[in-house]
Amino acid sequence: MSERPRYLIVDGHSVIFAWPELRRLHARRSSLAREALLKQLRNYQDWTGVRVVIVFDGKGKKIDASSEPGGVQIFYSRTGQSADAIIERLASKYAKRFELMVATSDMMEAQTVQACGAEWISPEGLRALLGSNRKPL
Repeated sequence: MSERPRYLIVDGHSVIFAWPELRRLHARRSSLAREALLKQLRNYQDWTGVRVVIVFDGKGKKIDASSEPGGVQIFYSRTGQSADAIIERLASKYAKRFELMVATSDMMEAQTVQACGAEWISPEGLRALLGSNRKPL
């Protein structure tokens, strides 16, 4: 029997505001914090083979999604919709087919994704996970 594909879904702003170094970057310019987090998540995906999806609160009229081939998938919610809503929809749709882990500091969101069958990890747990998967050069 083959192992189900693994995905890590990250609540981007939740993690940015939970990590002091990213919070400081965000205070200077939000794009700096997003890029710093994205770089760490891209490295994690490259090292582990776990597919990474990061979701941010957005400001557009529609959900904006992007990714480079084999890269981290990035979603921005539309105006009036939270990143939480997208994450919860992804968890409810895919938790049965894939092994999902969701990183967020939002406890209501954590309970919802766990009820869908996904694992939950805190921003500090995510930091430990990213640090523990570094392979020596």
